[in-house]
Amino acid sequence: MSDTVFIQRVVLRNYKSIGNCDVRLLPLTFLVGQNGAGKSNFLDALHFVRDALAGSLDSAINERGGLNEVRRRSSGHPTHFGIRLEFRLRDGRSGWYAFDIGAMASGGYEVQHEECVITGIGKGPFFRINKGQLRDSSETTFPSITADRLALVAASGFTAFRPVFDALTAMGFYNLNPALMRELQKPQDGRLLKPVGENIASVIGHLERVAPERMEIIKGYLQSVVPMVHGMERKAIGPMETLEFRQEMAGARHPWKFLAQNMSDGTLRALGVMTALLQSNVDYSPTLIGIEEPETALHPAASAALREILVHASNDTQVLVTSHSPDLLDDLDIDADSILSVISEGGETKIAPLDEASRQVLREHLFSAGELLRKNQLAPDRTMIEQQDAAQPDLFGESVS
Repeated sequence: MSDTVFIQRVVLRNYKSIGNCDVRLLPLTFLVGQNGAGKSNFLDALHFVRDALAGSLDSAINERGGLNEVRRRSSGHPTHFGIRLEFRLRDGRSGWYAFDIGAMASGGYEVQHEECVITGIGKGPFFRINKGQLRDSSETTFPSITADRLALVAASGFTAFRPVFDALTAMGFYNLNPALMRELQKPQDGRLLKPVGENIASVIGHLERVAPERMEIIKGYLQSVVPMVHGMERKAIGPMETLEFRQEMAGARHPWKFLAQNMSDGTLRALGVMTALLQSNVDYSPTLIGIEEPETALHPAASAALREILVHASNDTQVLVTSHSPDLLDDLDIDADSILSVISEGGETKIAPLDEASRQVLREHLFSAGELLRKNQLAPDRTMIEQQDAAQPDLFGESVS
C-alpha cells in the first residue's frame, strides 16, 4: 500500500444517512453516486473527527445542526453514532481511533466509549475510555477527562499520542465557494486553505514565499484547465488582499490583469481545487484531502487535466473525492479498487466497492468507469452491503480485516 495512505479503513455507524459502513481507502479514492445518495455524509464523518479535535466536540455537533442532525434515526427512534478510523502514521506505525456518542436523558450527549491505539493494545501507546472514566492506558498518568469531550484532545499533551492528534487534525476538507473566494479578504494564516477557500489569497501568498516551485506547478495546471489564464499572484489592497490574474485577451500583446472579483466561478473553483490538492509545503503537509465534486463549474474538456492533478496530488497526500461526473471517470486506467459506489435505499446510504461484474469490465478495459456510470452500471457489491448490515463491524478492539 502506498506511503500516502493515512486513513486505511473507515467504519461508521448511524452517522447522518449512513446506517453501517465499513470500507477501505486507497491513495486516491472516488466516492461515486447520484445526487442525494450520501457521498457528502461519508466525507463529513471524517471532517467531523477533524473538527471535534481541532475545535471542540460541542462546536462540531452544533455546526451540523445539533445531535439529532448528526445521528441517524432508525424506525423513528434516535440512535447513537460512532466512528472508527484505522490509520498509518508517517513513521510507519498503524493503529486506530474510535468513539461513539449517545444522547443523555437530560438532553445532552456523552462520549460513551473512546479508544486510541497505536501498534496494538499492550504493544504500543493506547487508552480506552468509558463514559468519561479511564478504563486503562499504557501511560502511568493521564489527564483529567469528561464525558462531553474527546479525550484525545487532552491526551495530545502526551508525546505518545501527539502524532495521532496531529495527523487527524491535518486532514483538509473542501467544498469551495467562488463567491467567498472572489471577495476582498483579511490577511490570514496561509499555511492551510480553509474549507470554502475564504483565505485563498493568504495561501497563495504563503506558497509564493515558502514554496515557489509548488506555485509554478499550480499555475501550470491552472493554465491546462483554463488556457486563457497565464498565472496569478496575491495582491494587497489597503488592509485587505485578493488575487490578481493574468489573462490573454484578443488583440493585446501582453496578458491583461484582472482581480478575483472579475473572474468566473469555473476559474476560481479550478484554482481552489488545485491549491487544496497541491498546498503541501515546508510549513504544512496535509495527511488527507477530501474534495466535494471538484468537476463543478468546469468544462467537460478539462476533466482529463483534473484527473491528472488528482493523481499527481495522491503521490504526496491521500485524496478522497466525491463525484457523479462520467467525464471525470472517463479513463481506462482508473483502478476498480479506487471506486466506492454510493447508493441510497429507503433513505439509508449504502457504500461498498464495485460488484464483480463492474470490476471485471474495468479490469479488461472493455469500458471506462465513466462509460459504466453513464449506463448506470457502476453497481456496489451487494454481498458486501449485506455483510455490513448483518455483521455491523465493531467500532472497538483489534482490526477484523
